[in-house]
Amino acid sequence: MSPLLSFFLVLPLLLESKATAIEAGDNCSLITHRITGKIGGVINYSSRAGKEQKVAMEMAVEDYFRSSCSQQLTLQLEDSGGDSSTVASATTDLISSKQVQSIIGTMTAQETGLFSEVDMNMKNTPIISLTSPAITPPSMAHQLPYFLQMSNHITLHMQCLADIVGHFKWRKVTALYEHKNGFSAYSGIVTLLSDMLKVVNSEISDHSDLSSLSSVLNPEITIEQELIKLRSKSNRIFIVLVSSLELAILLFEKANQMRMMEKDYVWIVTDEIASLLDSVDSSVVKNMQGVIGFKTNFARTGDTFKRFKSRFRNKYGSKYPEEEEYSNPSIFALRAYDATWVIARAMEKSQGKITSEELSGNILSSIFEGLSGTVRFENNVLWQSPSFQIINVVGKSYRVMAVWSPKSGFSQSEEKHNGATANSSLKNWGPVYWPGGMPSTNPRGWAISDADSPLKIGVPAMGAFNQFVRVTFDQTQNETSVTGFTINVFEAVVKRLPYNLPYVLVPFYGTYDEMVKQVYLNGLDAAVGDTEIMADRFQYVDFSHPYVDSGLVMVVTQKAETSQATWMLKTFTKKLWLLMIAMHVFIGLLVWLIERGNNTEFEGIGTMLWFSVTIIFFAQRQPLTSNLSRLVLTPWLFVILIVVASFTASLSSAMTVSRLEPSVVDIETLQRTNAPVGCNGNSFIVRYLINVLLFRPENIKRINSIHDYPEAFETGYVKAAFFVEPHAKVFLGKYCKGYTKAGPTFKLGGFGFVEFSPSFPLLISLHIII
Repeated sequence: MSPLLSFFLVLPLLLESKATAIEAGDNCSLITHRITGKIGGVINYSSRAGKEQKVAMEMAVEDYFRSSCSQQLTLQLEDSGGDSSTVASATTDLISSKQVQSIIGTMTAQETGLFSEVDMNMKNTPIISLTSPAITPPSMAHQLPYFLQMSNHITLHMQCLADIVGHFKWRKVTALYEHKNGFSAYSGIVTLLSDMLKVVNSEISDHSDLSSLSSVLNPEITIEQELIKLRSKSNRIFIVLVSSLELAILLFEKANQMRMMEKDYVWIVTDEIASLLDSVDSSVVKNMQGVIGFKTNFARTGDTFKRFKSRFRNKYGSKYPEEEEYSNPSIFALRAYDATWVIARAMEKSQGKITSEELSGNILSSIFEGLSGTVRFENNVLWQSPSFQIINVVGKSYRVMAVWSPKSGFSQSEEKHNGATANSSLKNWGPVYWPGGMPSTNPRGWAISDADSPLKIGVPAMGAFNQFVRVTFDQTQNETSVTGFTINVFEAVVKRLPYNLPYVLVPFYGTYDEMVKQVYLNGLDAAVGDTEIMADRFQYVDFSHPYVDSGLVMVVTQKAETSQATWMLKTFTKKLWLLMIAMHVFIGLLVWLIERGNNTEFEGIGTMLWFSVTIIFFAQRQPLTSNLSRLVLTPWLFVILIVVASFTASLSSAMTVSRLEPSVVDIETLQRTNAPVGCNGNSFIVRYLINVLLFRPENIKRINSIHDYPEAFETGYVKAAFFVEPHAKVFLGKYCKGYTKAGPTFKLGGFGFVEFSPSFPLLISLHIII
């Protein structure tokens, strides 16, 4: 671009600025009496927020003079350097030496209250604090009557945080806050957040007090050491409660280097950081990918704000050219601008010399529409109806997901930021881009930390039924293998967990009761196996939900079955068979006697006997000529029909349905005959048989393998065996060809499966003990 062209581009701006100044000067030259006011400012020149506040306050003084020529304002600014002692000395110097009437600065109520005990002038001077959020100790109103805070109360910030945590249903969080400006002295901030989290069924599991950058020699090492401590713990939800932008930039840079900005991690920032994200370069945003937070929402579309934004960018860019690209004003600049106007308007009301009490009263009574919203104080704190934008850092900037307010909670936002429109409700936030990349399911909030050892999961190594748990040792590879149905179920559950669960299966060579007690004594972290729930075990451990239903059963041998050749005779009783034969012969004889004289077909005893046989099958060939014989035969034919149908049904049932007659019908028979019974020697059944069913201990045979039961039955070593139902089904499925249920017993081809429901206070199932 040529110099001549540059001149003509800049010339209109210069002319416009000069014309404005001449016009203001001409108007103000008519004023003969001007009121002089002195405003002091103590801000941190080295921080981004401090730079914005400095520029905004200078603009406010210039703008107020142009709008009210009767007021001549003098702005005296001091650099705090971010140090509390410097804040105190600068404030004292402004009040005592430079005779300012009011002060705007970044001092907190705790700092001001402490230093006012030394310098009483500080207590009697109206001070507007720009520190965000506003914290009001209980004694502040009495100790500092002229101390006002130009920010929303801390309660609103903590309430918004709690609602975010509650939305994602995180149960534990870790709080981080910077040791600065008296926050560490006021420990109530953590207590307040803790109280808010209880409402959403959450809690603070840990908190970390970070030193400010100016208070340590090597802040990088300090932050790195603190992050190592946090990484060693299982919680993965980190809330940066209070922090300067500079500390936050270093914090996320180190977290990114230490791989704490990856999957399963969650970082939440508050308004103090989120409201300055428009003012940071791309490298900072890159380190904060996936961070969520909230920032104060204010009107950005009005003409007044647009004019202010344009002038602010020009002035900020000229003062700090290295930051010209990121010179948009934040909420902190707007509040500094409005705070200056509040004091100027309060001074103008006096029309002359004014006392601190009058000036403070005028400030408290001020109500006007500022750039940050409606400016009004109540109980010495800015009283606005704020709303916060819920943001998600992604890409080169951030997206607005929703808007939160204390009255309506999360709601719709019509405002667009970088082309993205906020969603309408809690359920419609859209995909959240968490640390680690693409949007996915919401992080659970915790993980196994680097310092945690794998869980020791005990498994029964001496169970009688290795179909459920089988422990083998491979001597060639010198390793133990654990398999079985229960192990398969456990591994399937672990695979469905949304996080990695390191564990090691530890064979336990003892009884099930001893394994349960090892979990209680912390010898084992948990136990997996075919372990039954019992009332007395609940005093030691908790159980998972049962995944196999069960019950206690008794298995006995069956009696030898009757030959199928005799089934036909057993269809009816002997008396019934004899009665039917006698009646049949009698009816045949009676019909023969009636028909013999008149019917040539009925001659001889042989004919009568043949008639009696054929009539059973309704195949008789002899015609009946007498009505009397027909009258005698008709009812008998109905009887024959019914008898044949009943016989056929009974015979079919007897030939197709197997019947079982157990060798032992009930427990009382076993006890009365002192019969030996068998069971798994490592299970609860042994003590149950002795303590509840009152079997003699010498009659209980401990059988530790499923393969030993058939031989024990065949040799008479046991007359009955007791199993939990899953074990019984495994045994019967292995050694019987099949069985079908028939009432309380089962057909088993050699064994009888007698199921009963004893009255005892325990539930029996296969479980994972935790």
